[in-house]
Amino acid sequence: MQILTTAAGLQAYTEQARQAGKSVGLVPTMGALHAGHLQLVQAARADCDEVIVTLFVNPTQFNNAEDFRLYPRVPEADAVLLEPVGCTALFVPSVPEVYPQPAVLRFDFGSLEQVMEGAHRPGHFNGVATVVSKLFHFARPHRAYFGQKDWQQVTVIRQLVADLSFDLEVVTCPTIREPDGLAMSSRNRRLAPEARAAAPLLHQVLEAAAAEVRQGVPPSQVKASAEAALRREPLITPEYFEIADAQTLQPLADYAADRDVVLCLAAHLGGVRLIDNLVVAG
Repeated sequence: MQILTTAAGLQAYTEQARQAGKSVGLVPTMGALHAGHLQLVQAARADCDEVIVTLFVNPTQFNNAEDFRLYPRVPEADAVLLEPVGCTALFVPSVPEVYPQPAVLRFDFGSLEQVMEGAHRPGHFNGVATVVSKLFHFARPHRAYFGQKDWQQVTVIRQLVADLSFDLEVVTCPTIREPDGLAMSSRNRRLAPEARAAAPLLHQVLEAAAAEVRQGVPPSQVKASAEAALRREPLITPEYFEIADAQTLQPLADYAADRDVVLCLAAHLGGVRLIDNLVVAG
C-alpha cells in the first residue's frame, strides 16, 4: 500500500494505473475508520484493480468549530486497518494541499440541501461538494464508494456528478451497524458510556417508524410517534426526524405508489451529534 500526500502524487499514481488499463476505485473518508468504511474498501476491491482511500478531515464542511476540533484523527491506526482489506494507495493530504487558497466557488443544490442536514448545518453541502469535486479531479476514479448512512450526502453527490458530468459511477453500500443496531460512525467513539447505552434507541425508533410506514400510517402520525419516543429518553436531544421521498428528499404528506421513502433523523447524545436513516421500498 502506497502512502500519498500530494495531489500531484495521487494524479500520477492513478494516471499510471489508467494507462495500464486498470480500473480505479475511490473511497473518500475523514478517517477514524470502522467496519462501515472497511466494507466500502472491500466493495471497491471487488470491483476495481486499484483502490484509493482518502483520509482528510475537511474543514469546509464543518459549521461547528468545536466539532471539527474534536473529530477523531488516528491516521496511523487507520493505515493498519486498510492494507488487509485491499487498499492499494492511501491519500493523506494536508489542508493546504487540498486548499492552496480559500475556495470561493459556491454550490447550490436547491431543494436537496434545504432540508434535514442542509437546513441544520448551513454551508455543509457546499463544503462536501467542494472537497469531493477536488478528490474526483485528483484521482479520476472509475467508481466512488459512499455509505448509505449519509443518505442525503449521497443524493447530493449524485446530483454533483450528474451536473458536472464526472465520468464515474457512484456506488452506495448499506449501513453497517453494531450488534445493538447503532449505525457505525467515527463519532461513536466520543460517546460517554451512558450515552452509548441510550444510542441504540435511534435505530429502534427508525425501525418502529418503518413498520408504521409499511402499514400505511400517515406520515404526520409516524413522525409524531417517533419524535415522542426520542423525547422520552433524557440523554437524547432530537434535532430532526423526517419522512421524505428517497430521491427528492422532500418531506411527505402522503405516500406515493412505487416511490421509496427514507426516514432520516439527527440527534445529540451528550454533545455528540449522530445521524441515521432507513429506506422503505415503495
